[in-house]
Amino acid sequence: MPIDTSAKIFVAGHRGLVGSAVVRKLHQLGCTNLILRTHSDLDLTNQSAVDNFFAAEKPQYVILAAAKVGGIHANNTYPADFITINLQIQTNVIVSSFNHKVQKLLFLGSSCIYPKFAPQPIPENALLTAPLEPTNEWYAIAKIAGIKMCQAYRLQHNFDAISAMPTNLYGTNDNFHPENSHVLPALLRRFHEAKINNLDKVVVWGTGSPLREFLHVDDLADAVIFLLENYSDLEHVNVGSGKEVTIKELAELVKEVVGFKGELIWDSTKPDGTPRKLMDTSKLVGLGWTPKISLRDGLVDTYKWYLENYGKQ
Repeated sequence: MPIDTSAKIFVAGHRGLVGSAVVRKLHQLGCTNLILRTHSDLDLTNQSAVDNFFAAEKPQYVILAAAKVGGIHANNTYPADFITINLQIQTNVIVSSFNHKVQKLLFLGSSCIYPKFAPQPIPENALLTAPLEPTNEWYAIAKIAGIKMCQAYRLQHNFDAISAMPTNLYGTNDNFHPENSHVLPALLRRFHEAKINNLDKVVVWGTGSPLREFLHVDDLADAVIFLLENYSDLEHVNVGSGKEVTIKELAELVKEVVGFKGELIWDSTKPDGTPRKLMDTSKLVGLGWTPKISLRDGLVDTYKWYLENYGKQ
């Protein structure tokens, strides 16, 4: 059922990579009644504040994209923060959504919910079949609890709560921090800095052989709206591009898009990480959704945004 463009829609986490893309998509669709709150306006870890907000605003749809996120180092350093803050945000928003009669809620998770040695491509039913990757289990456990909470409220109260699990994302509003960004934005920044500093080479860790999947965040936003309109069931849904690329292919593509003319060197003494990580998206494809943005087009778009926002540095 298409979303009513005049409906009140609360996008939690609207300033992040995912939330900001969802807001852009809703604006494109002509939605005029978005409810947005910054962290200083509304602390989602504060139960009474969240409940008062829902009582006053009475949103019809909720898209839960707010989360405390970070890389391996942050997860290792602040495990209590990662599990506690994410559990608080999810619990407060899901319970208040139910109590204040939200029509439909979509909870966003992450591919890190799956076991460390999950079958490849990873199907939805791989969840809870084996141990997690220890480096981010605090975050993953919280996200798994969010999925289970949506399922429990559907089973006990018939509350229309669904969950989507995206693959590796990139695009507008990505994190390009030199120390704690993910592989794609990190490569983009390094090639850009090498280009403007006229360096003759860029050294990248590993052999370049691991396979990874990337989805432009605007495609994810499109899938989020598609699921809100077309999916209403117990199981979470994987959202990915379904296309694999080696880190070597990715690096060469980024090098080309940025226009770096020097040499790309692989330091094979450094670790490669997981050899393959791909989501099985056949469930979502079967529902009728496929991504539209190619990796090359997405990289061109992301580099353009990077130049406009970071290029002066």
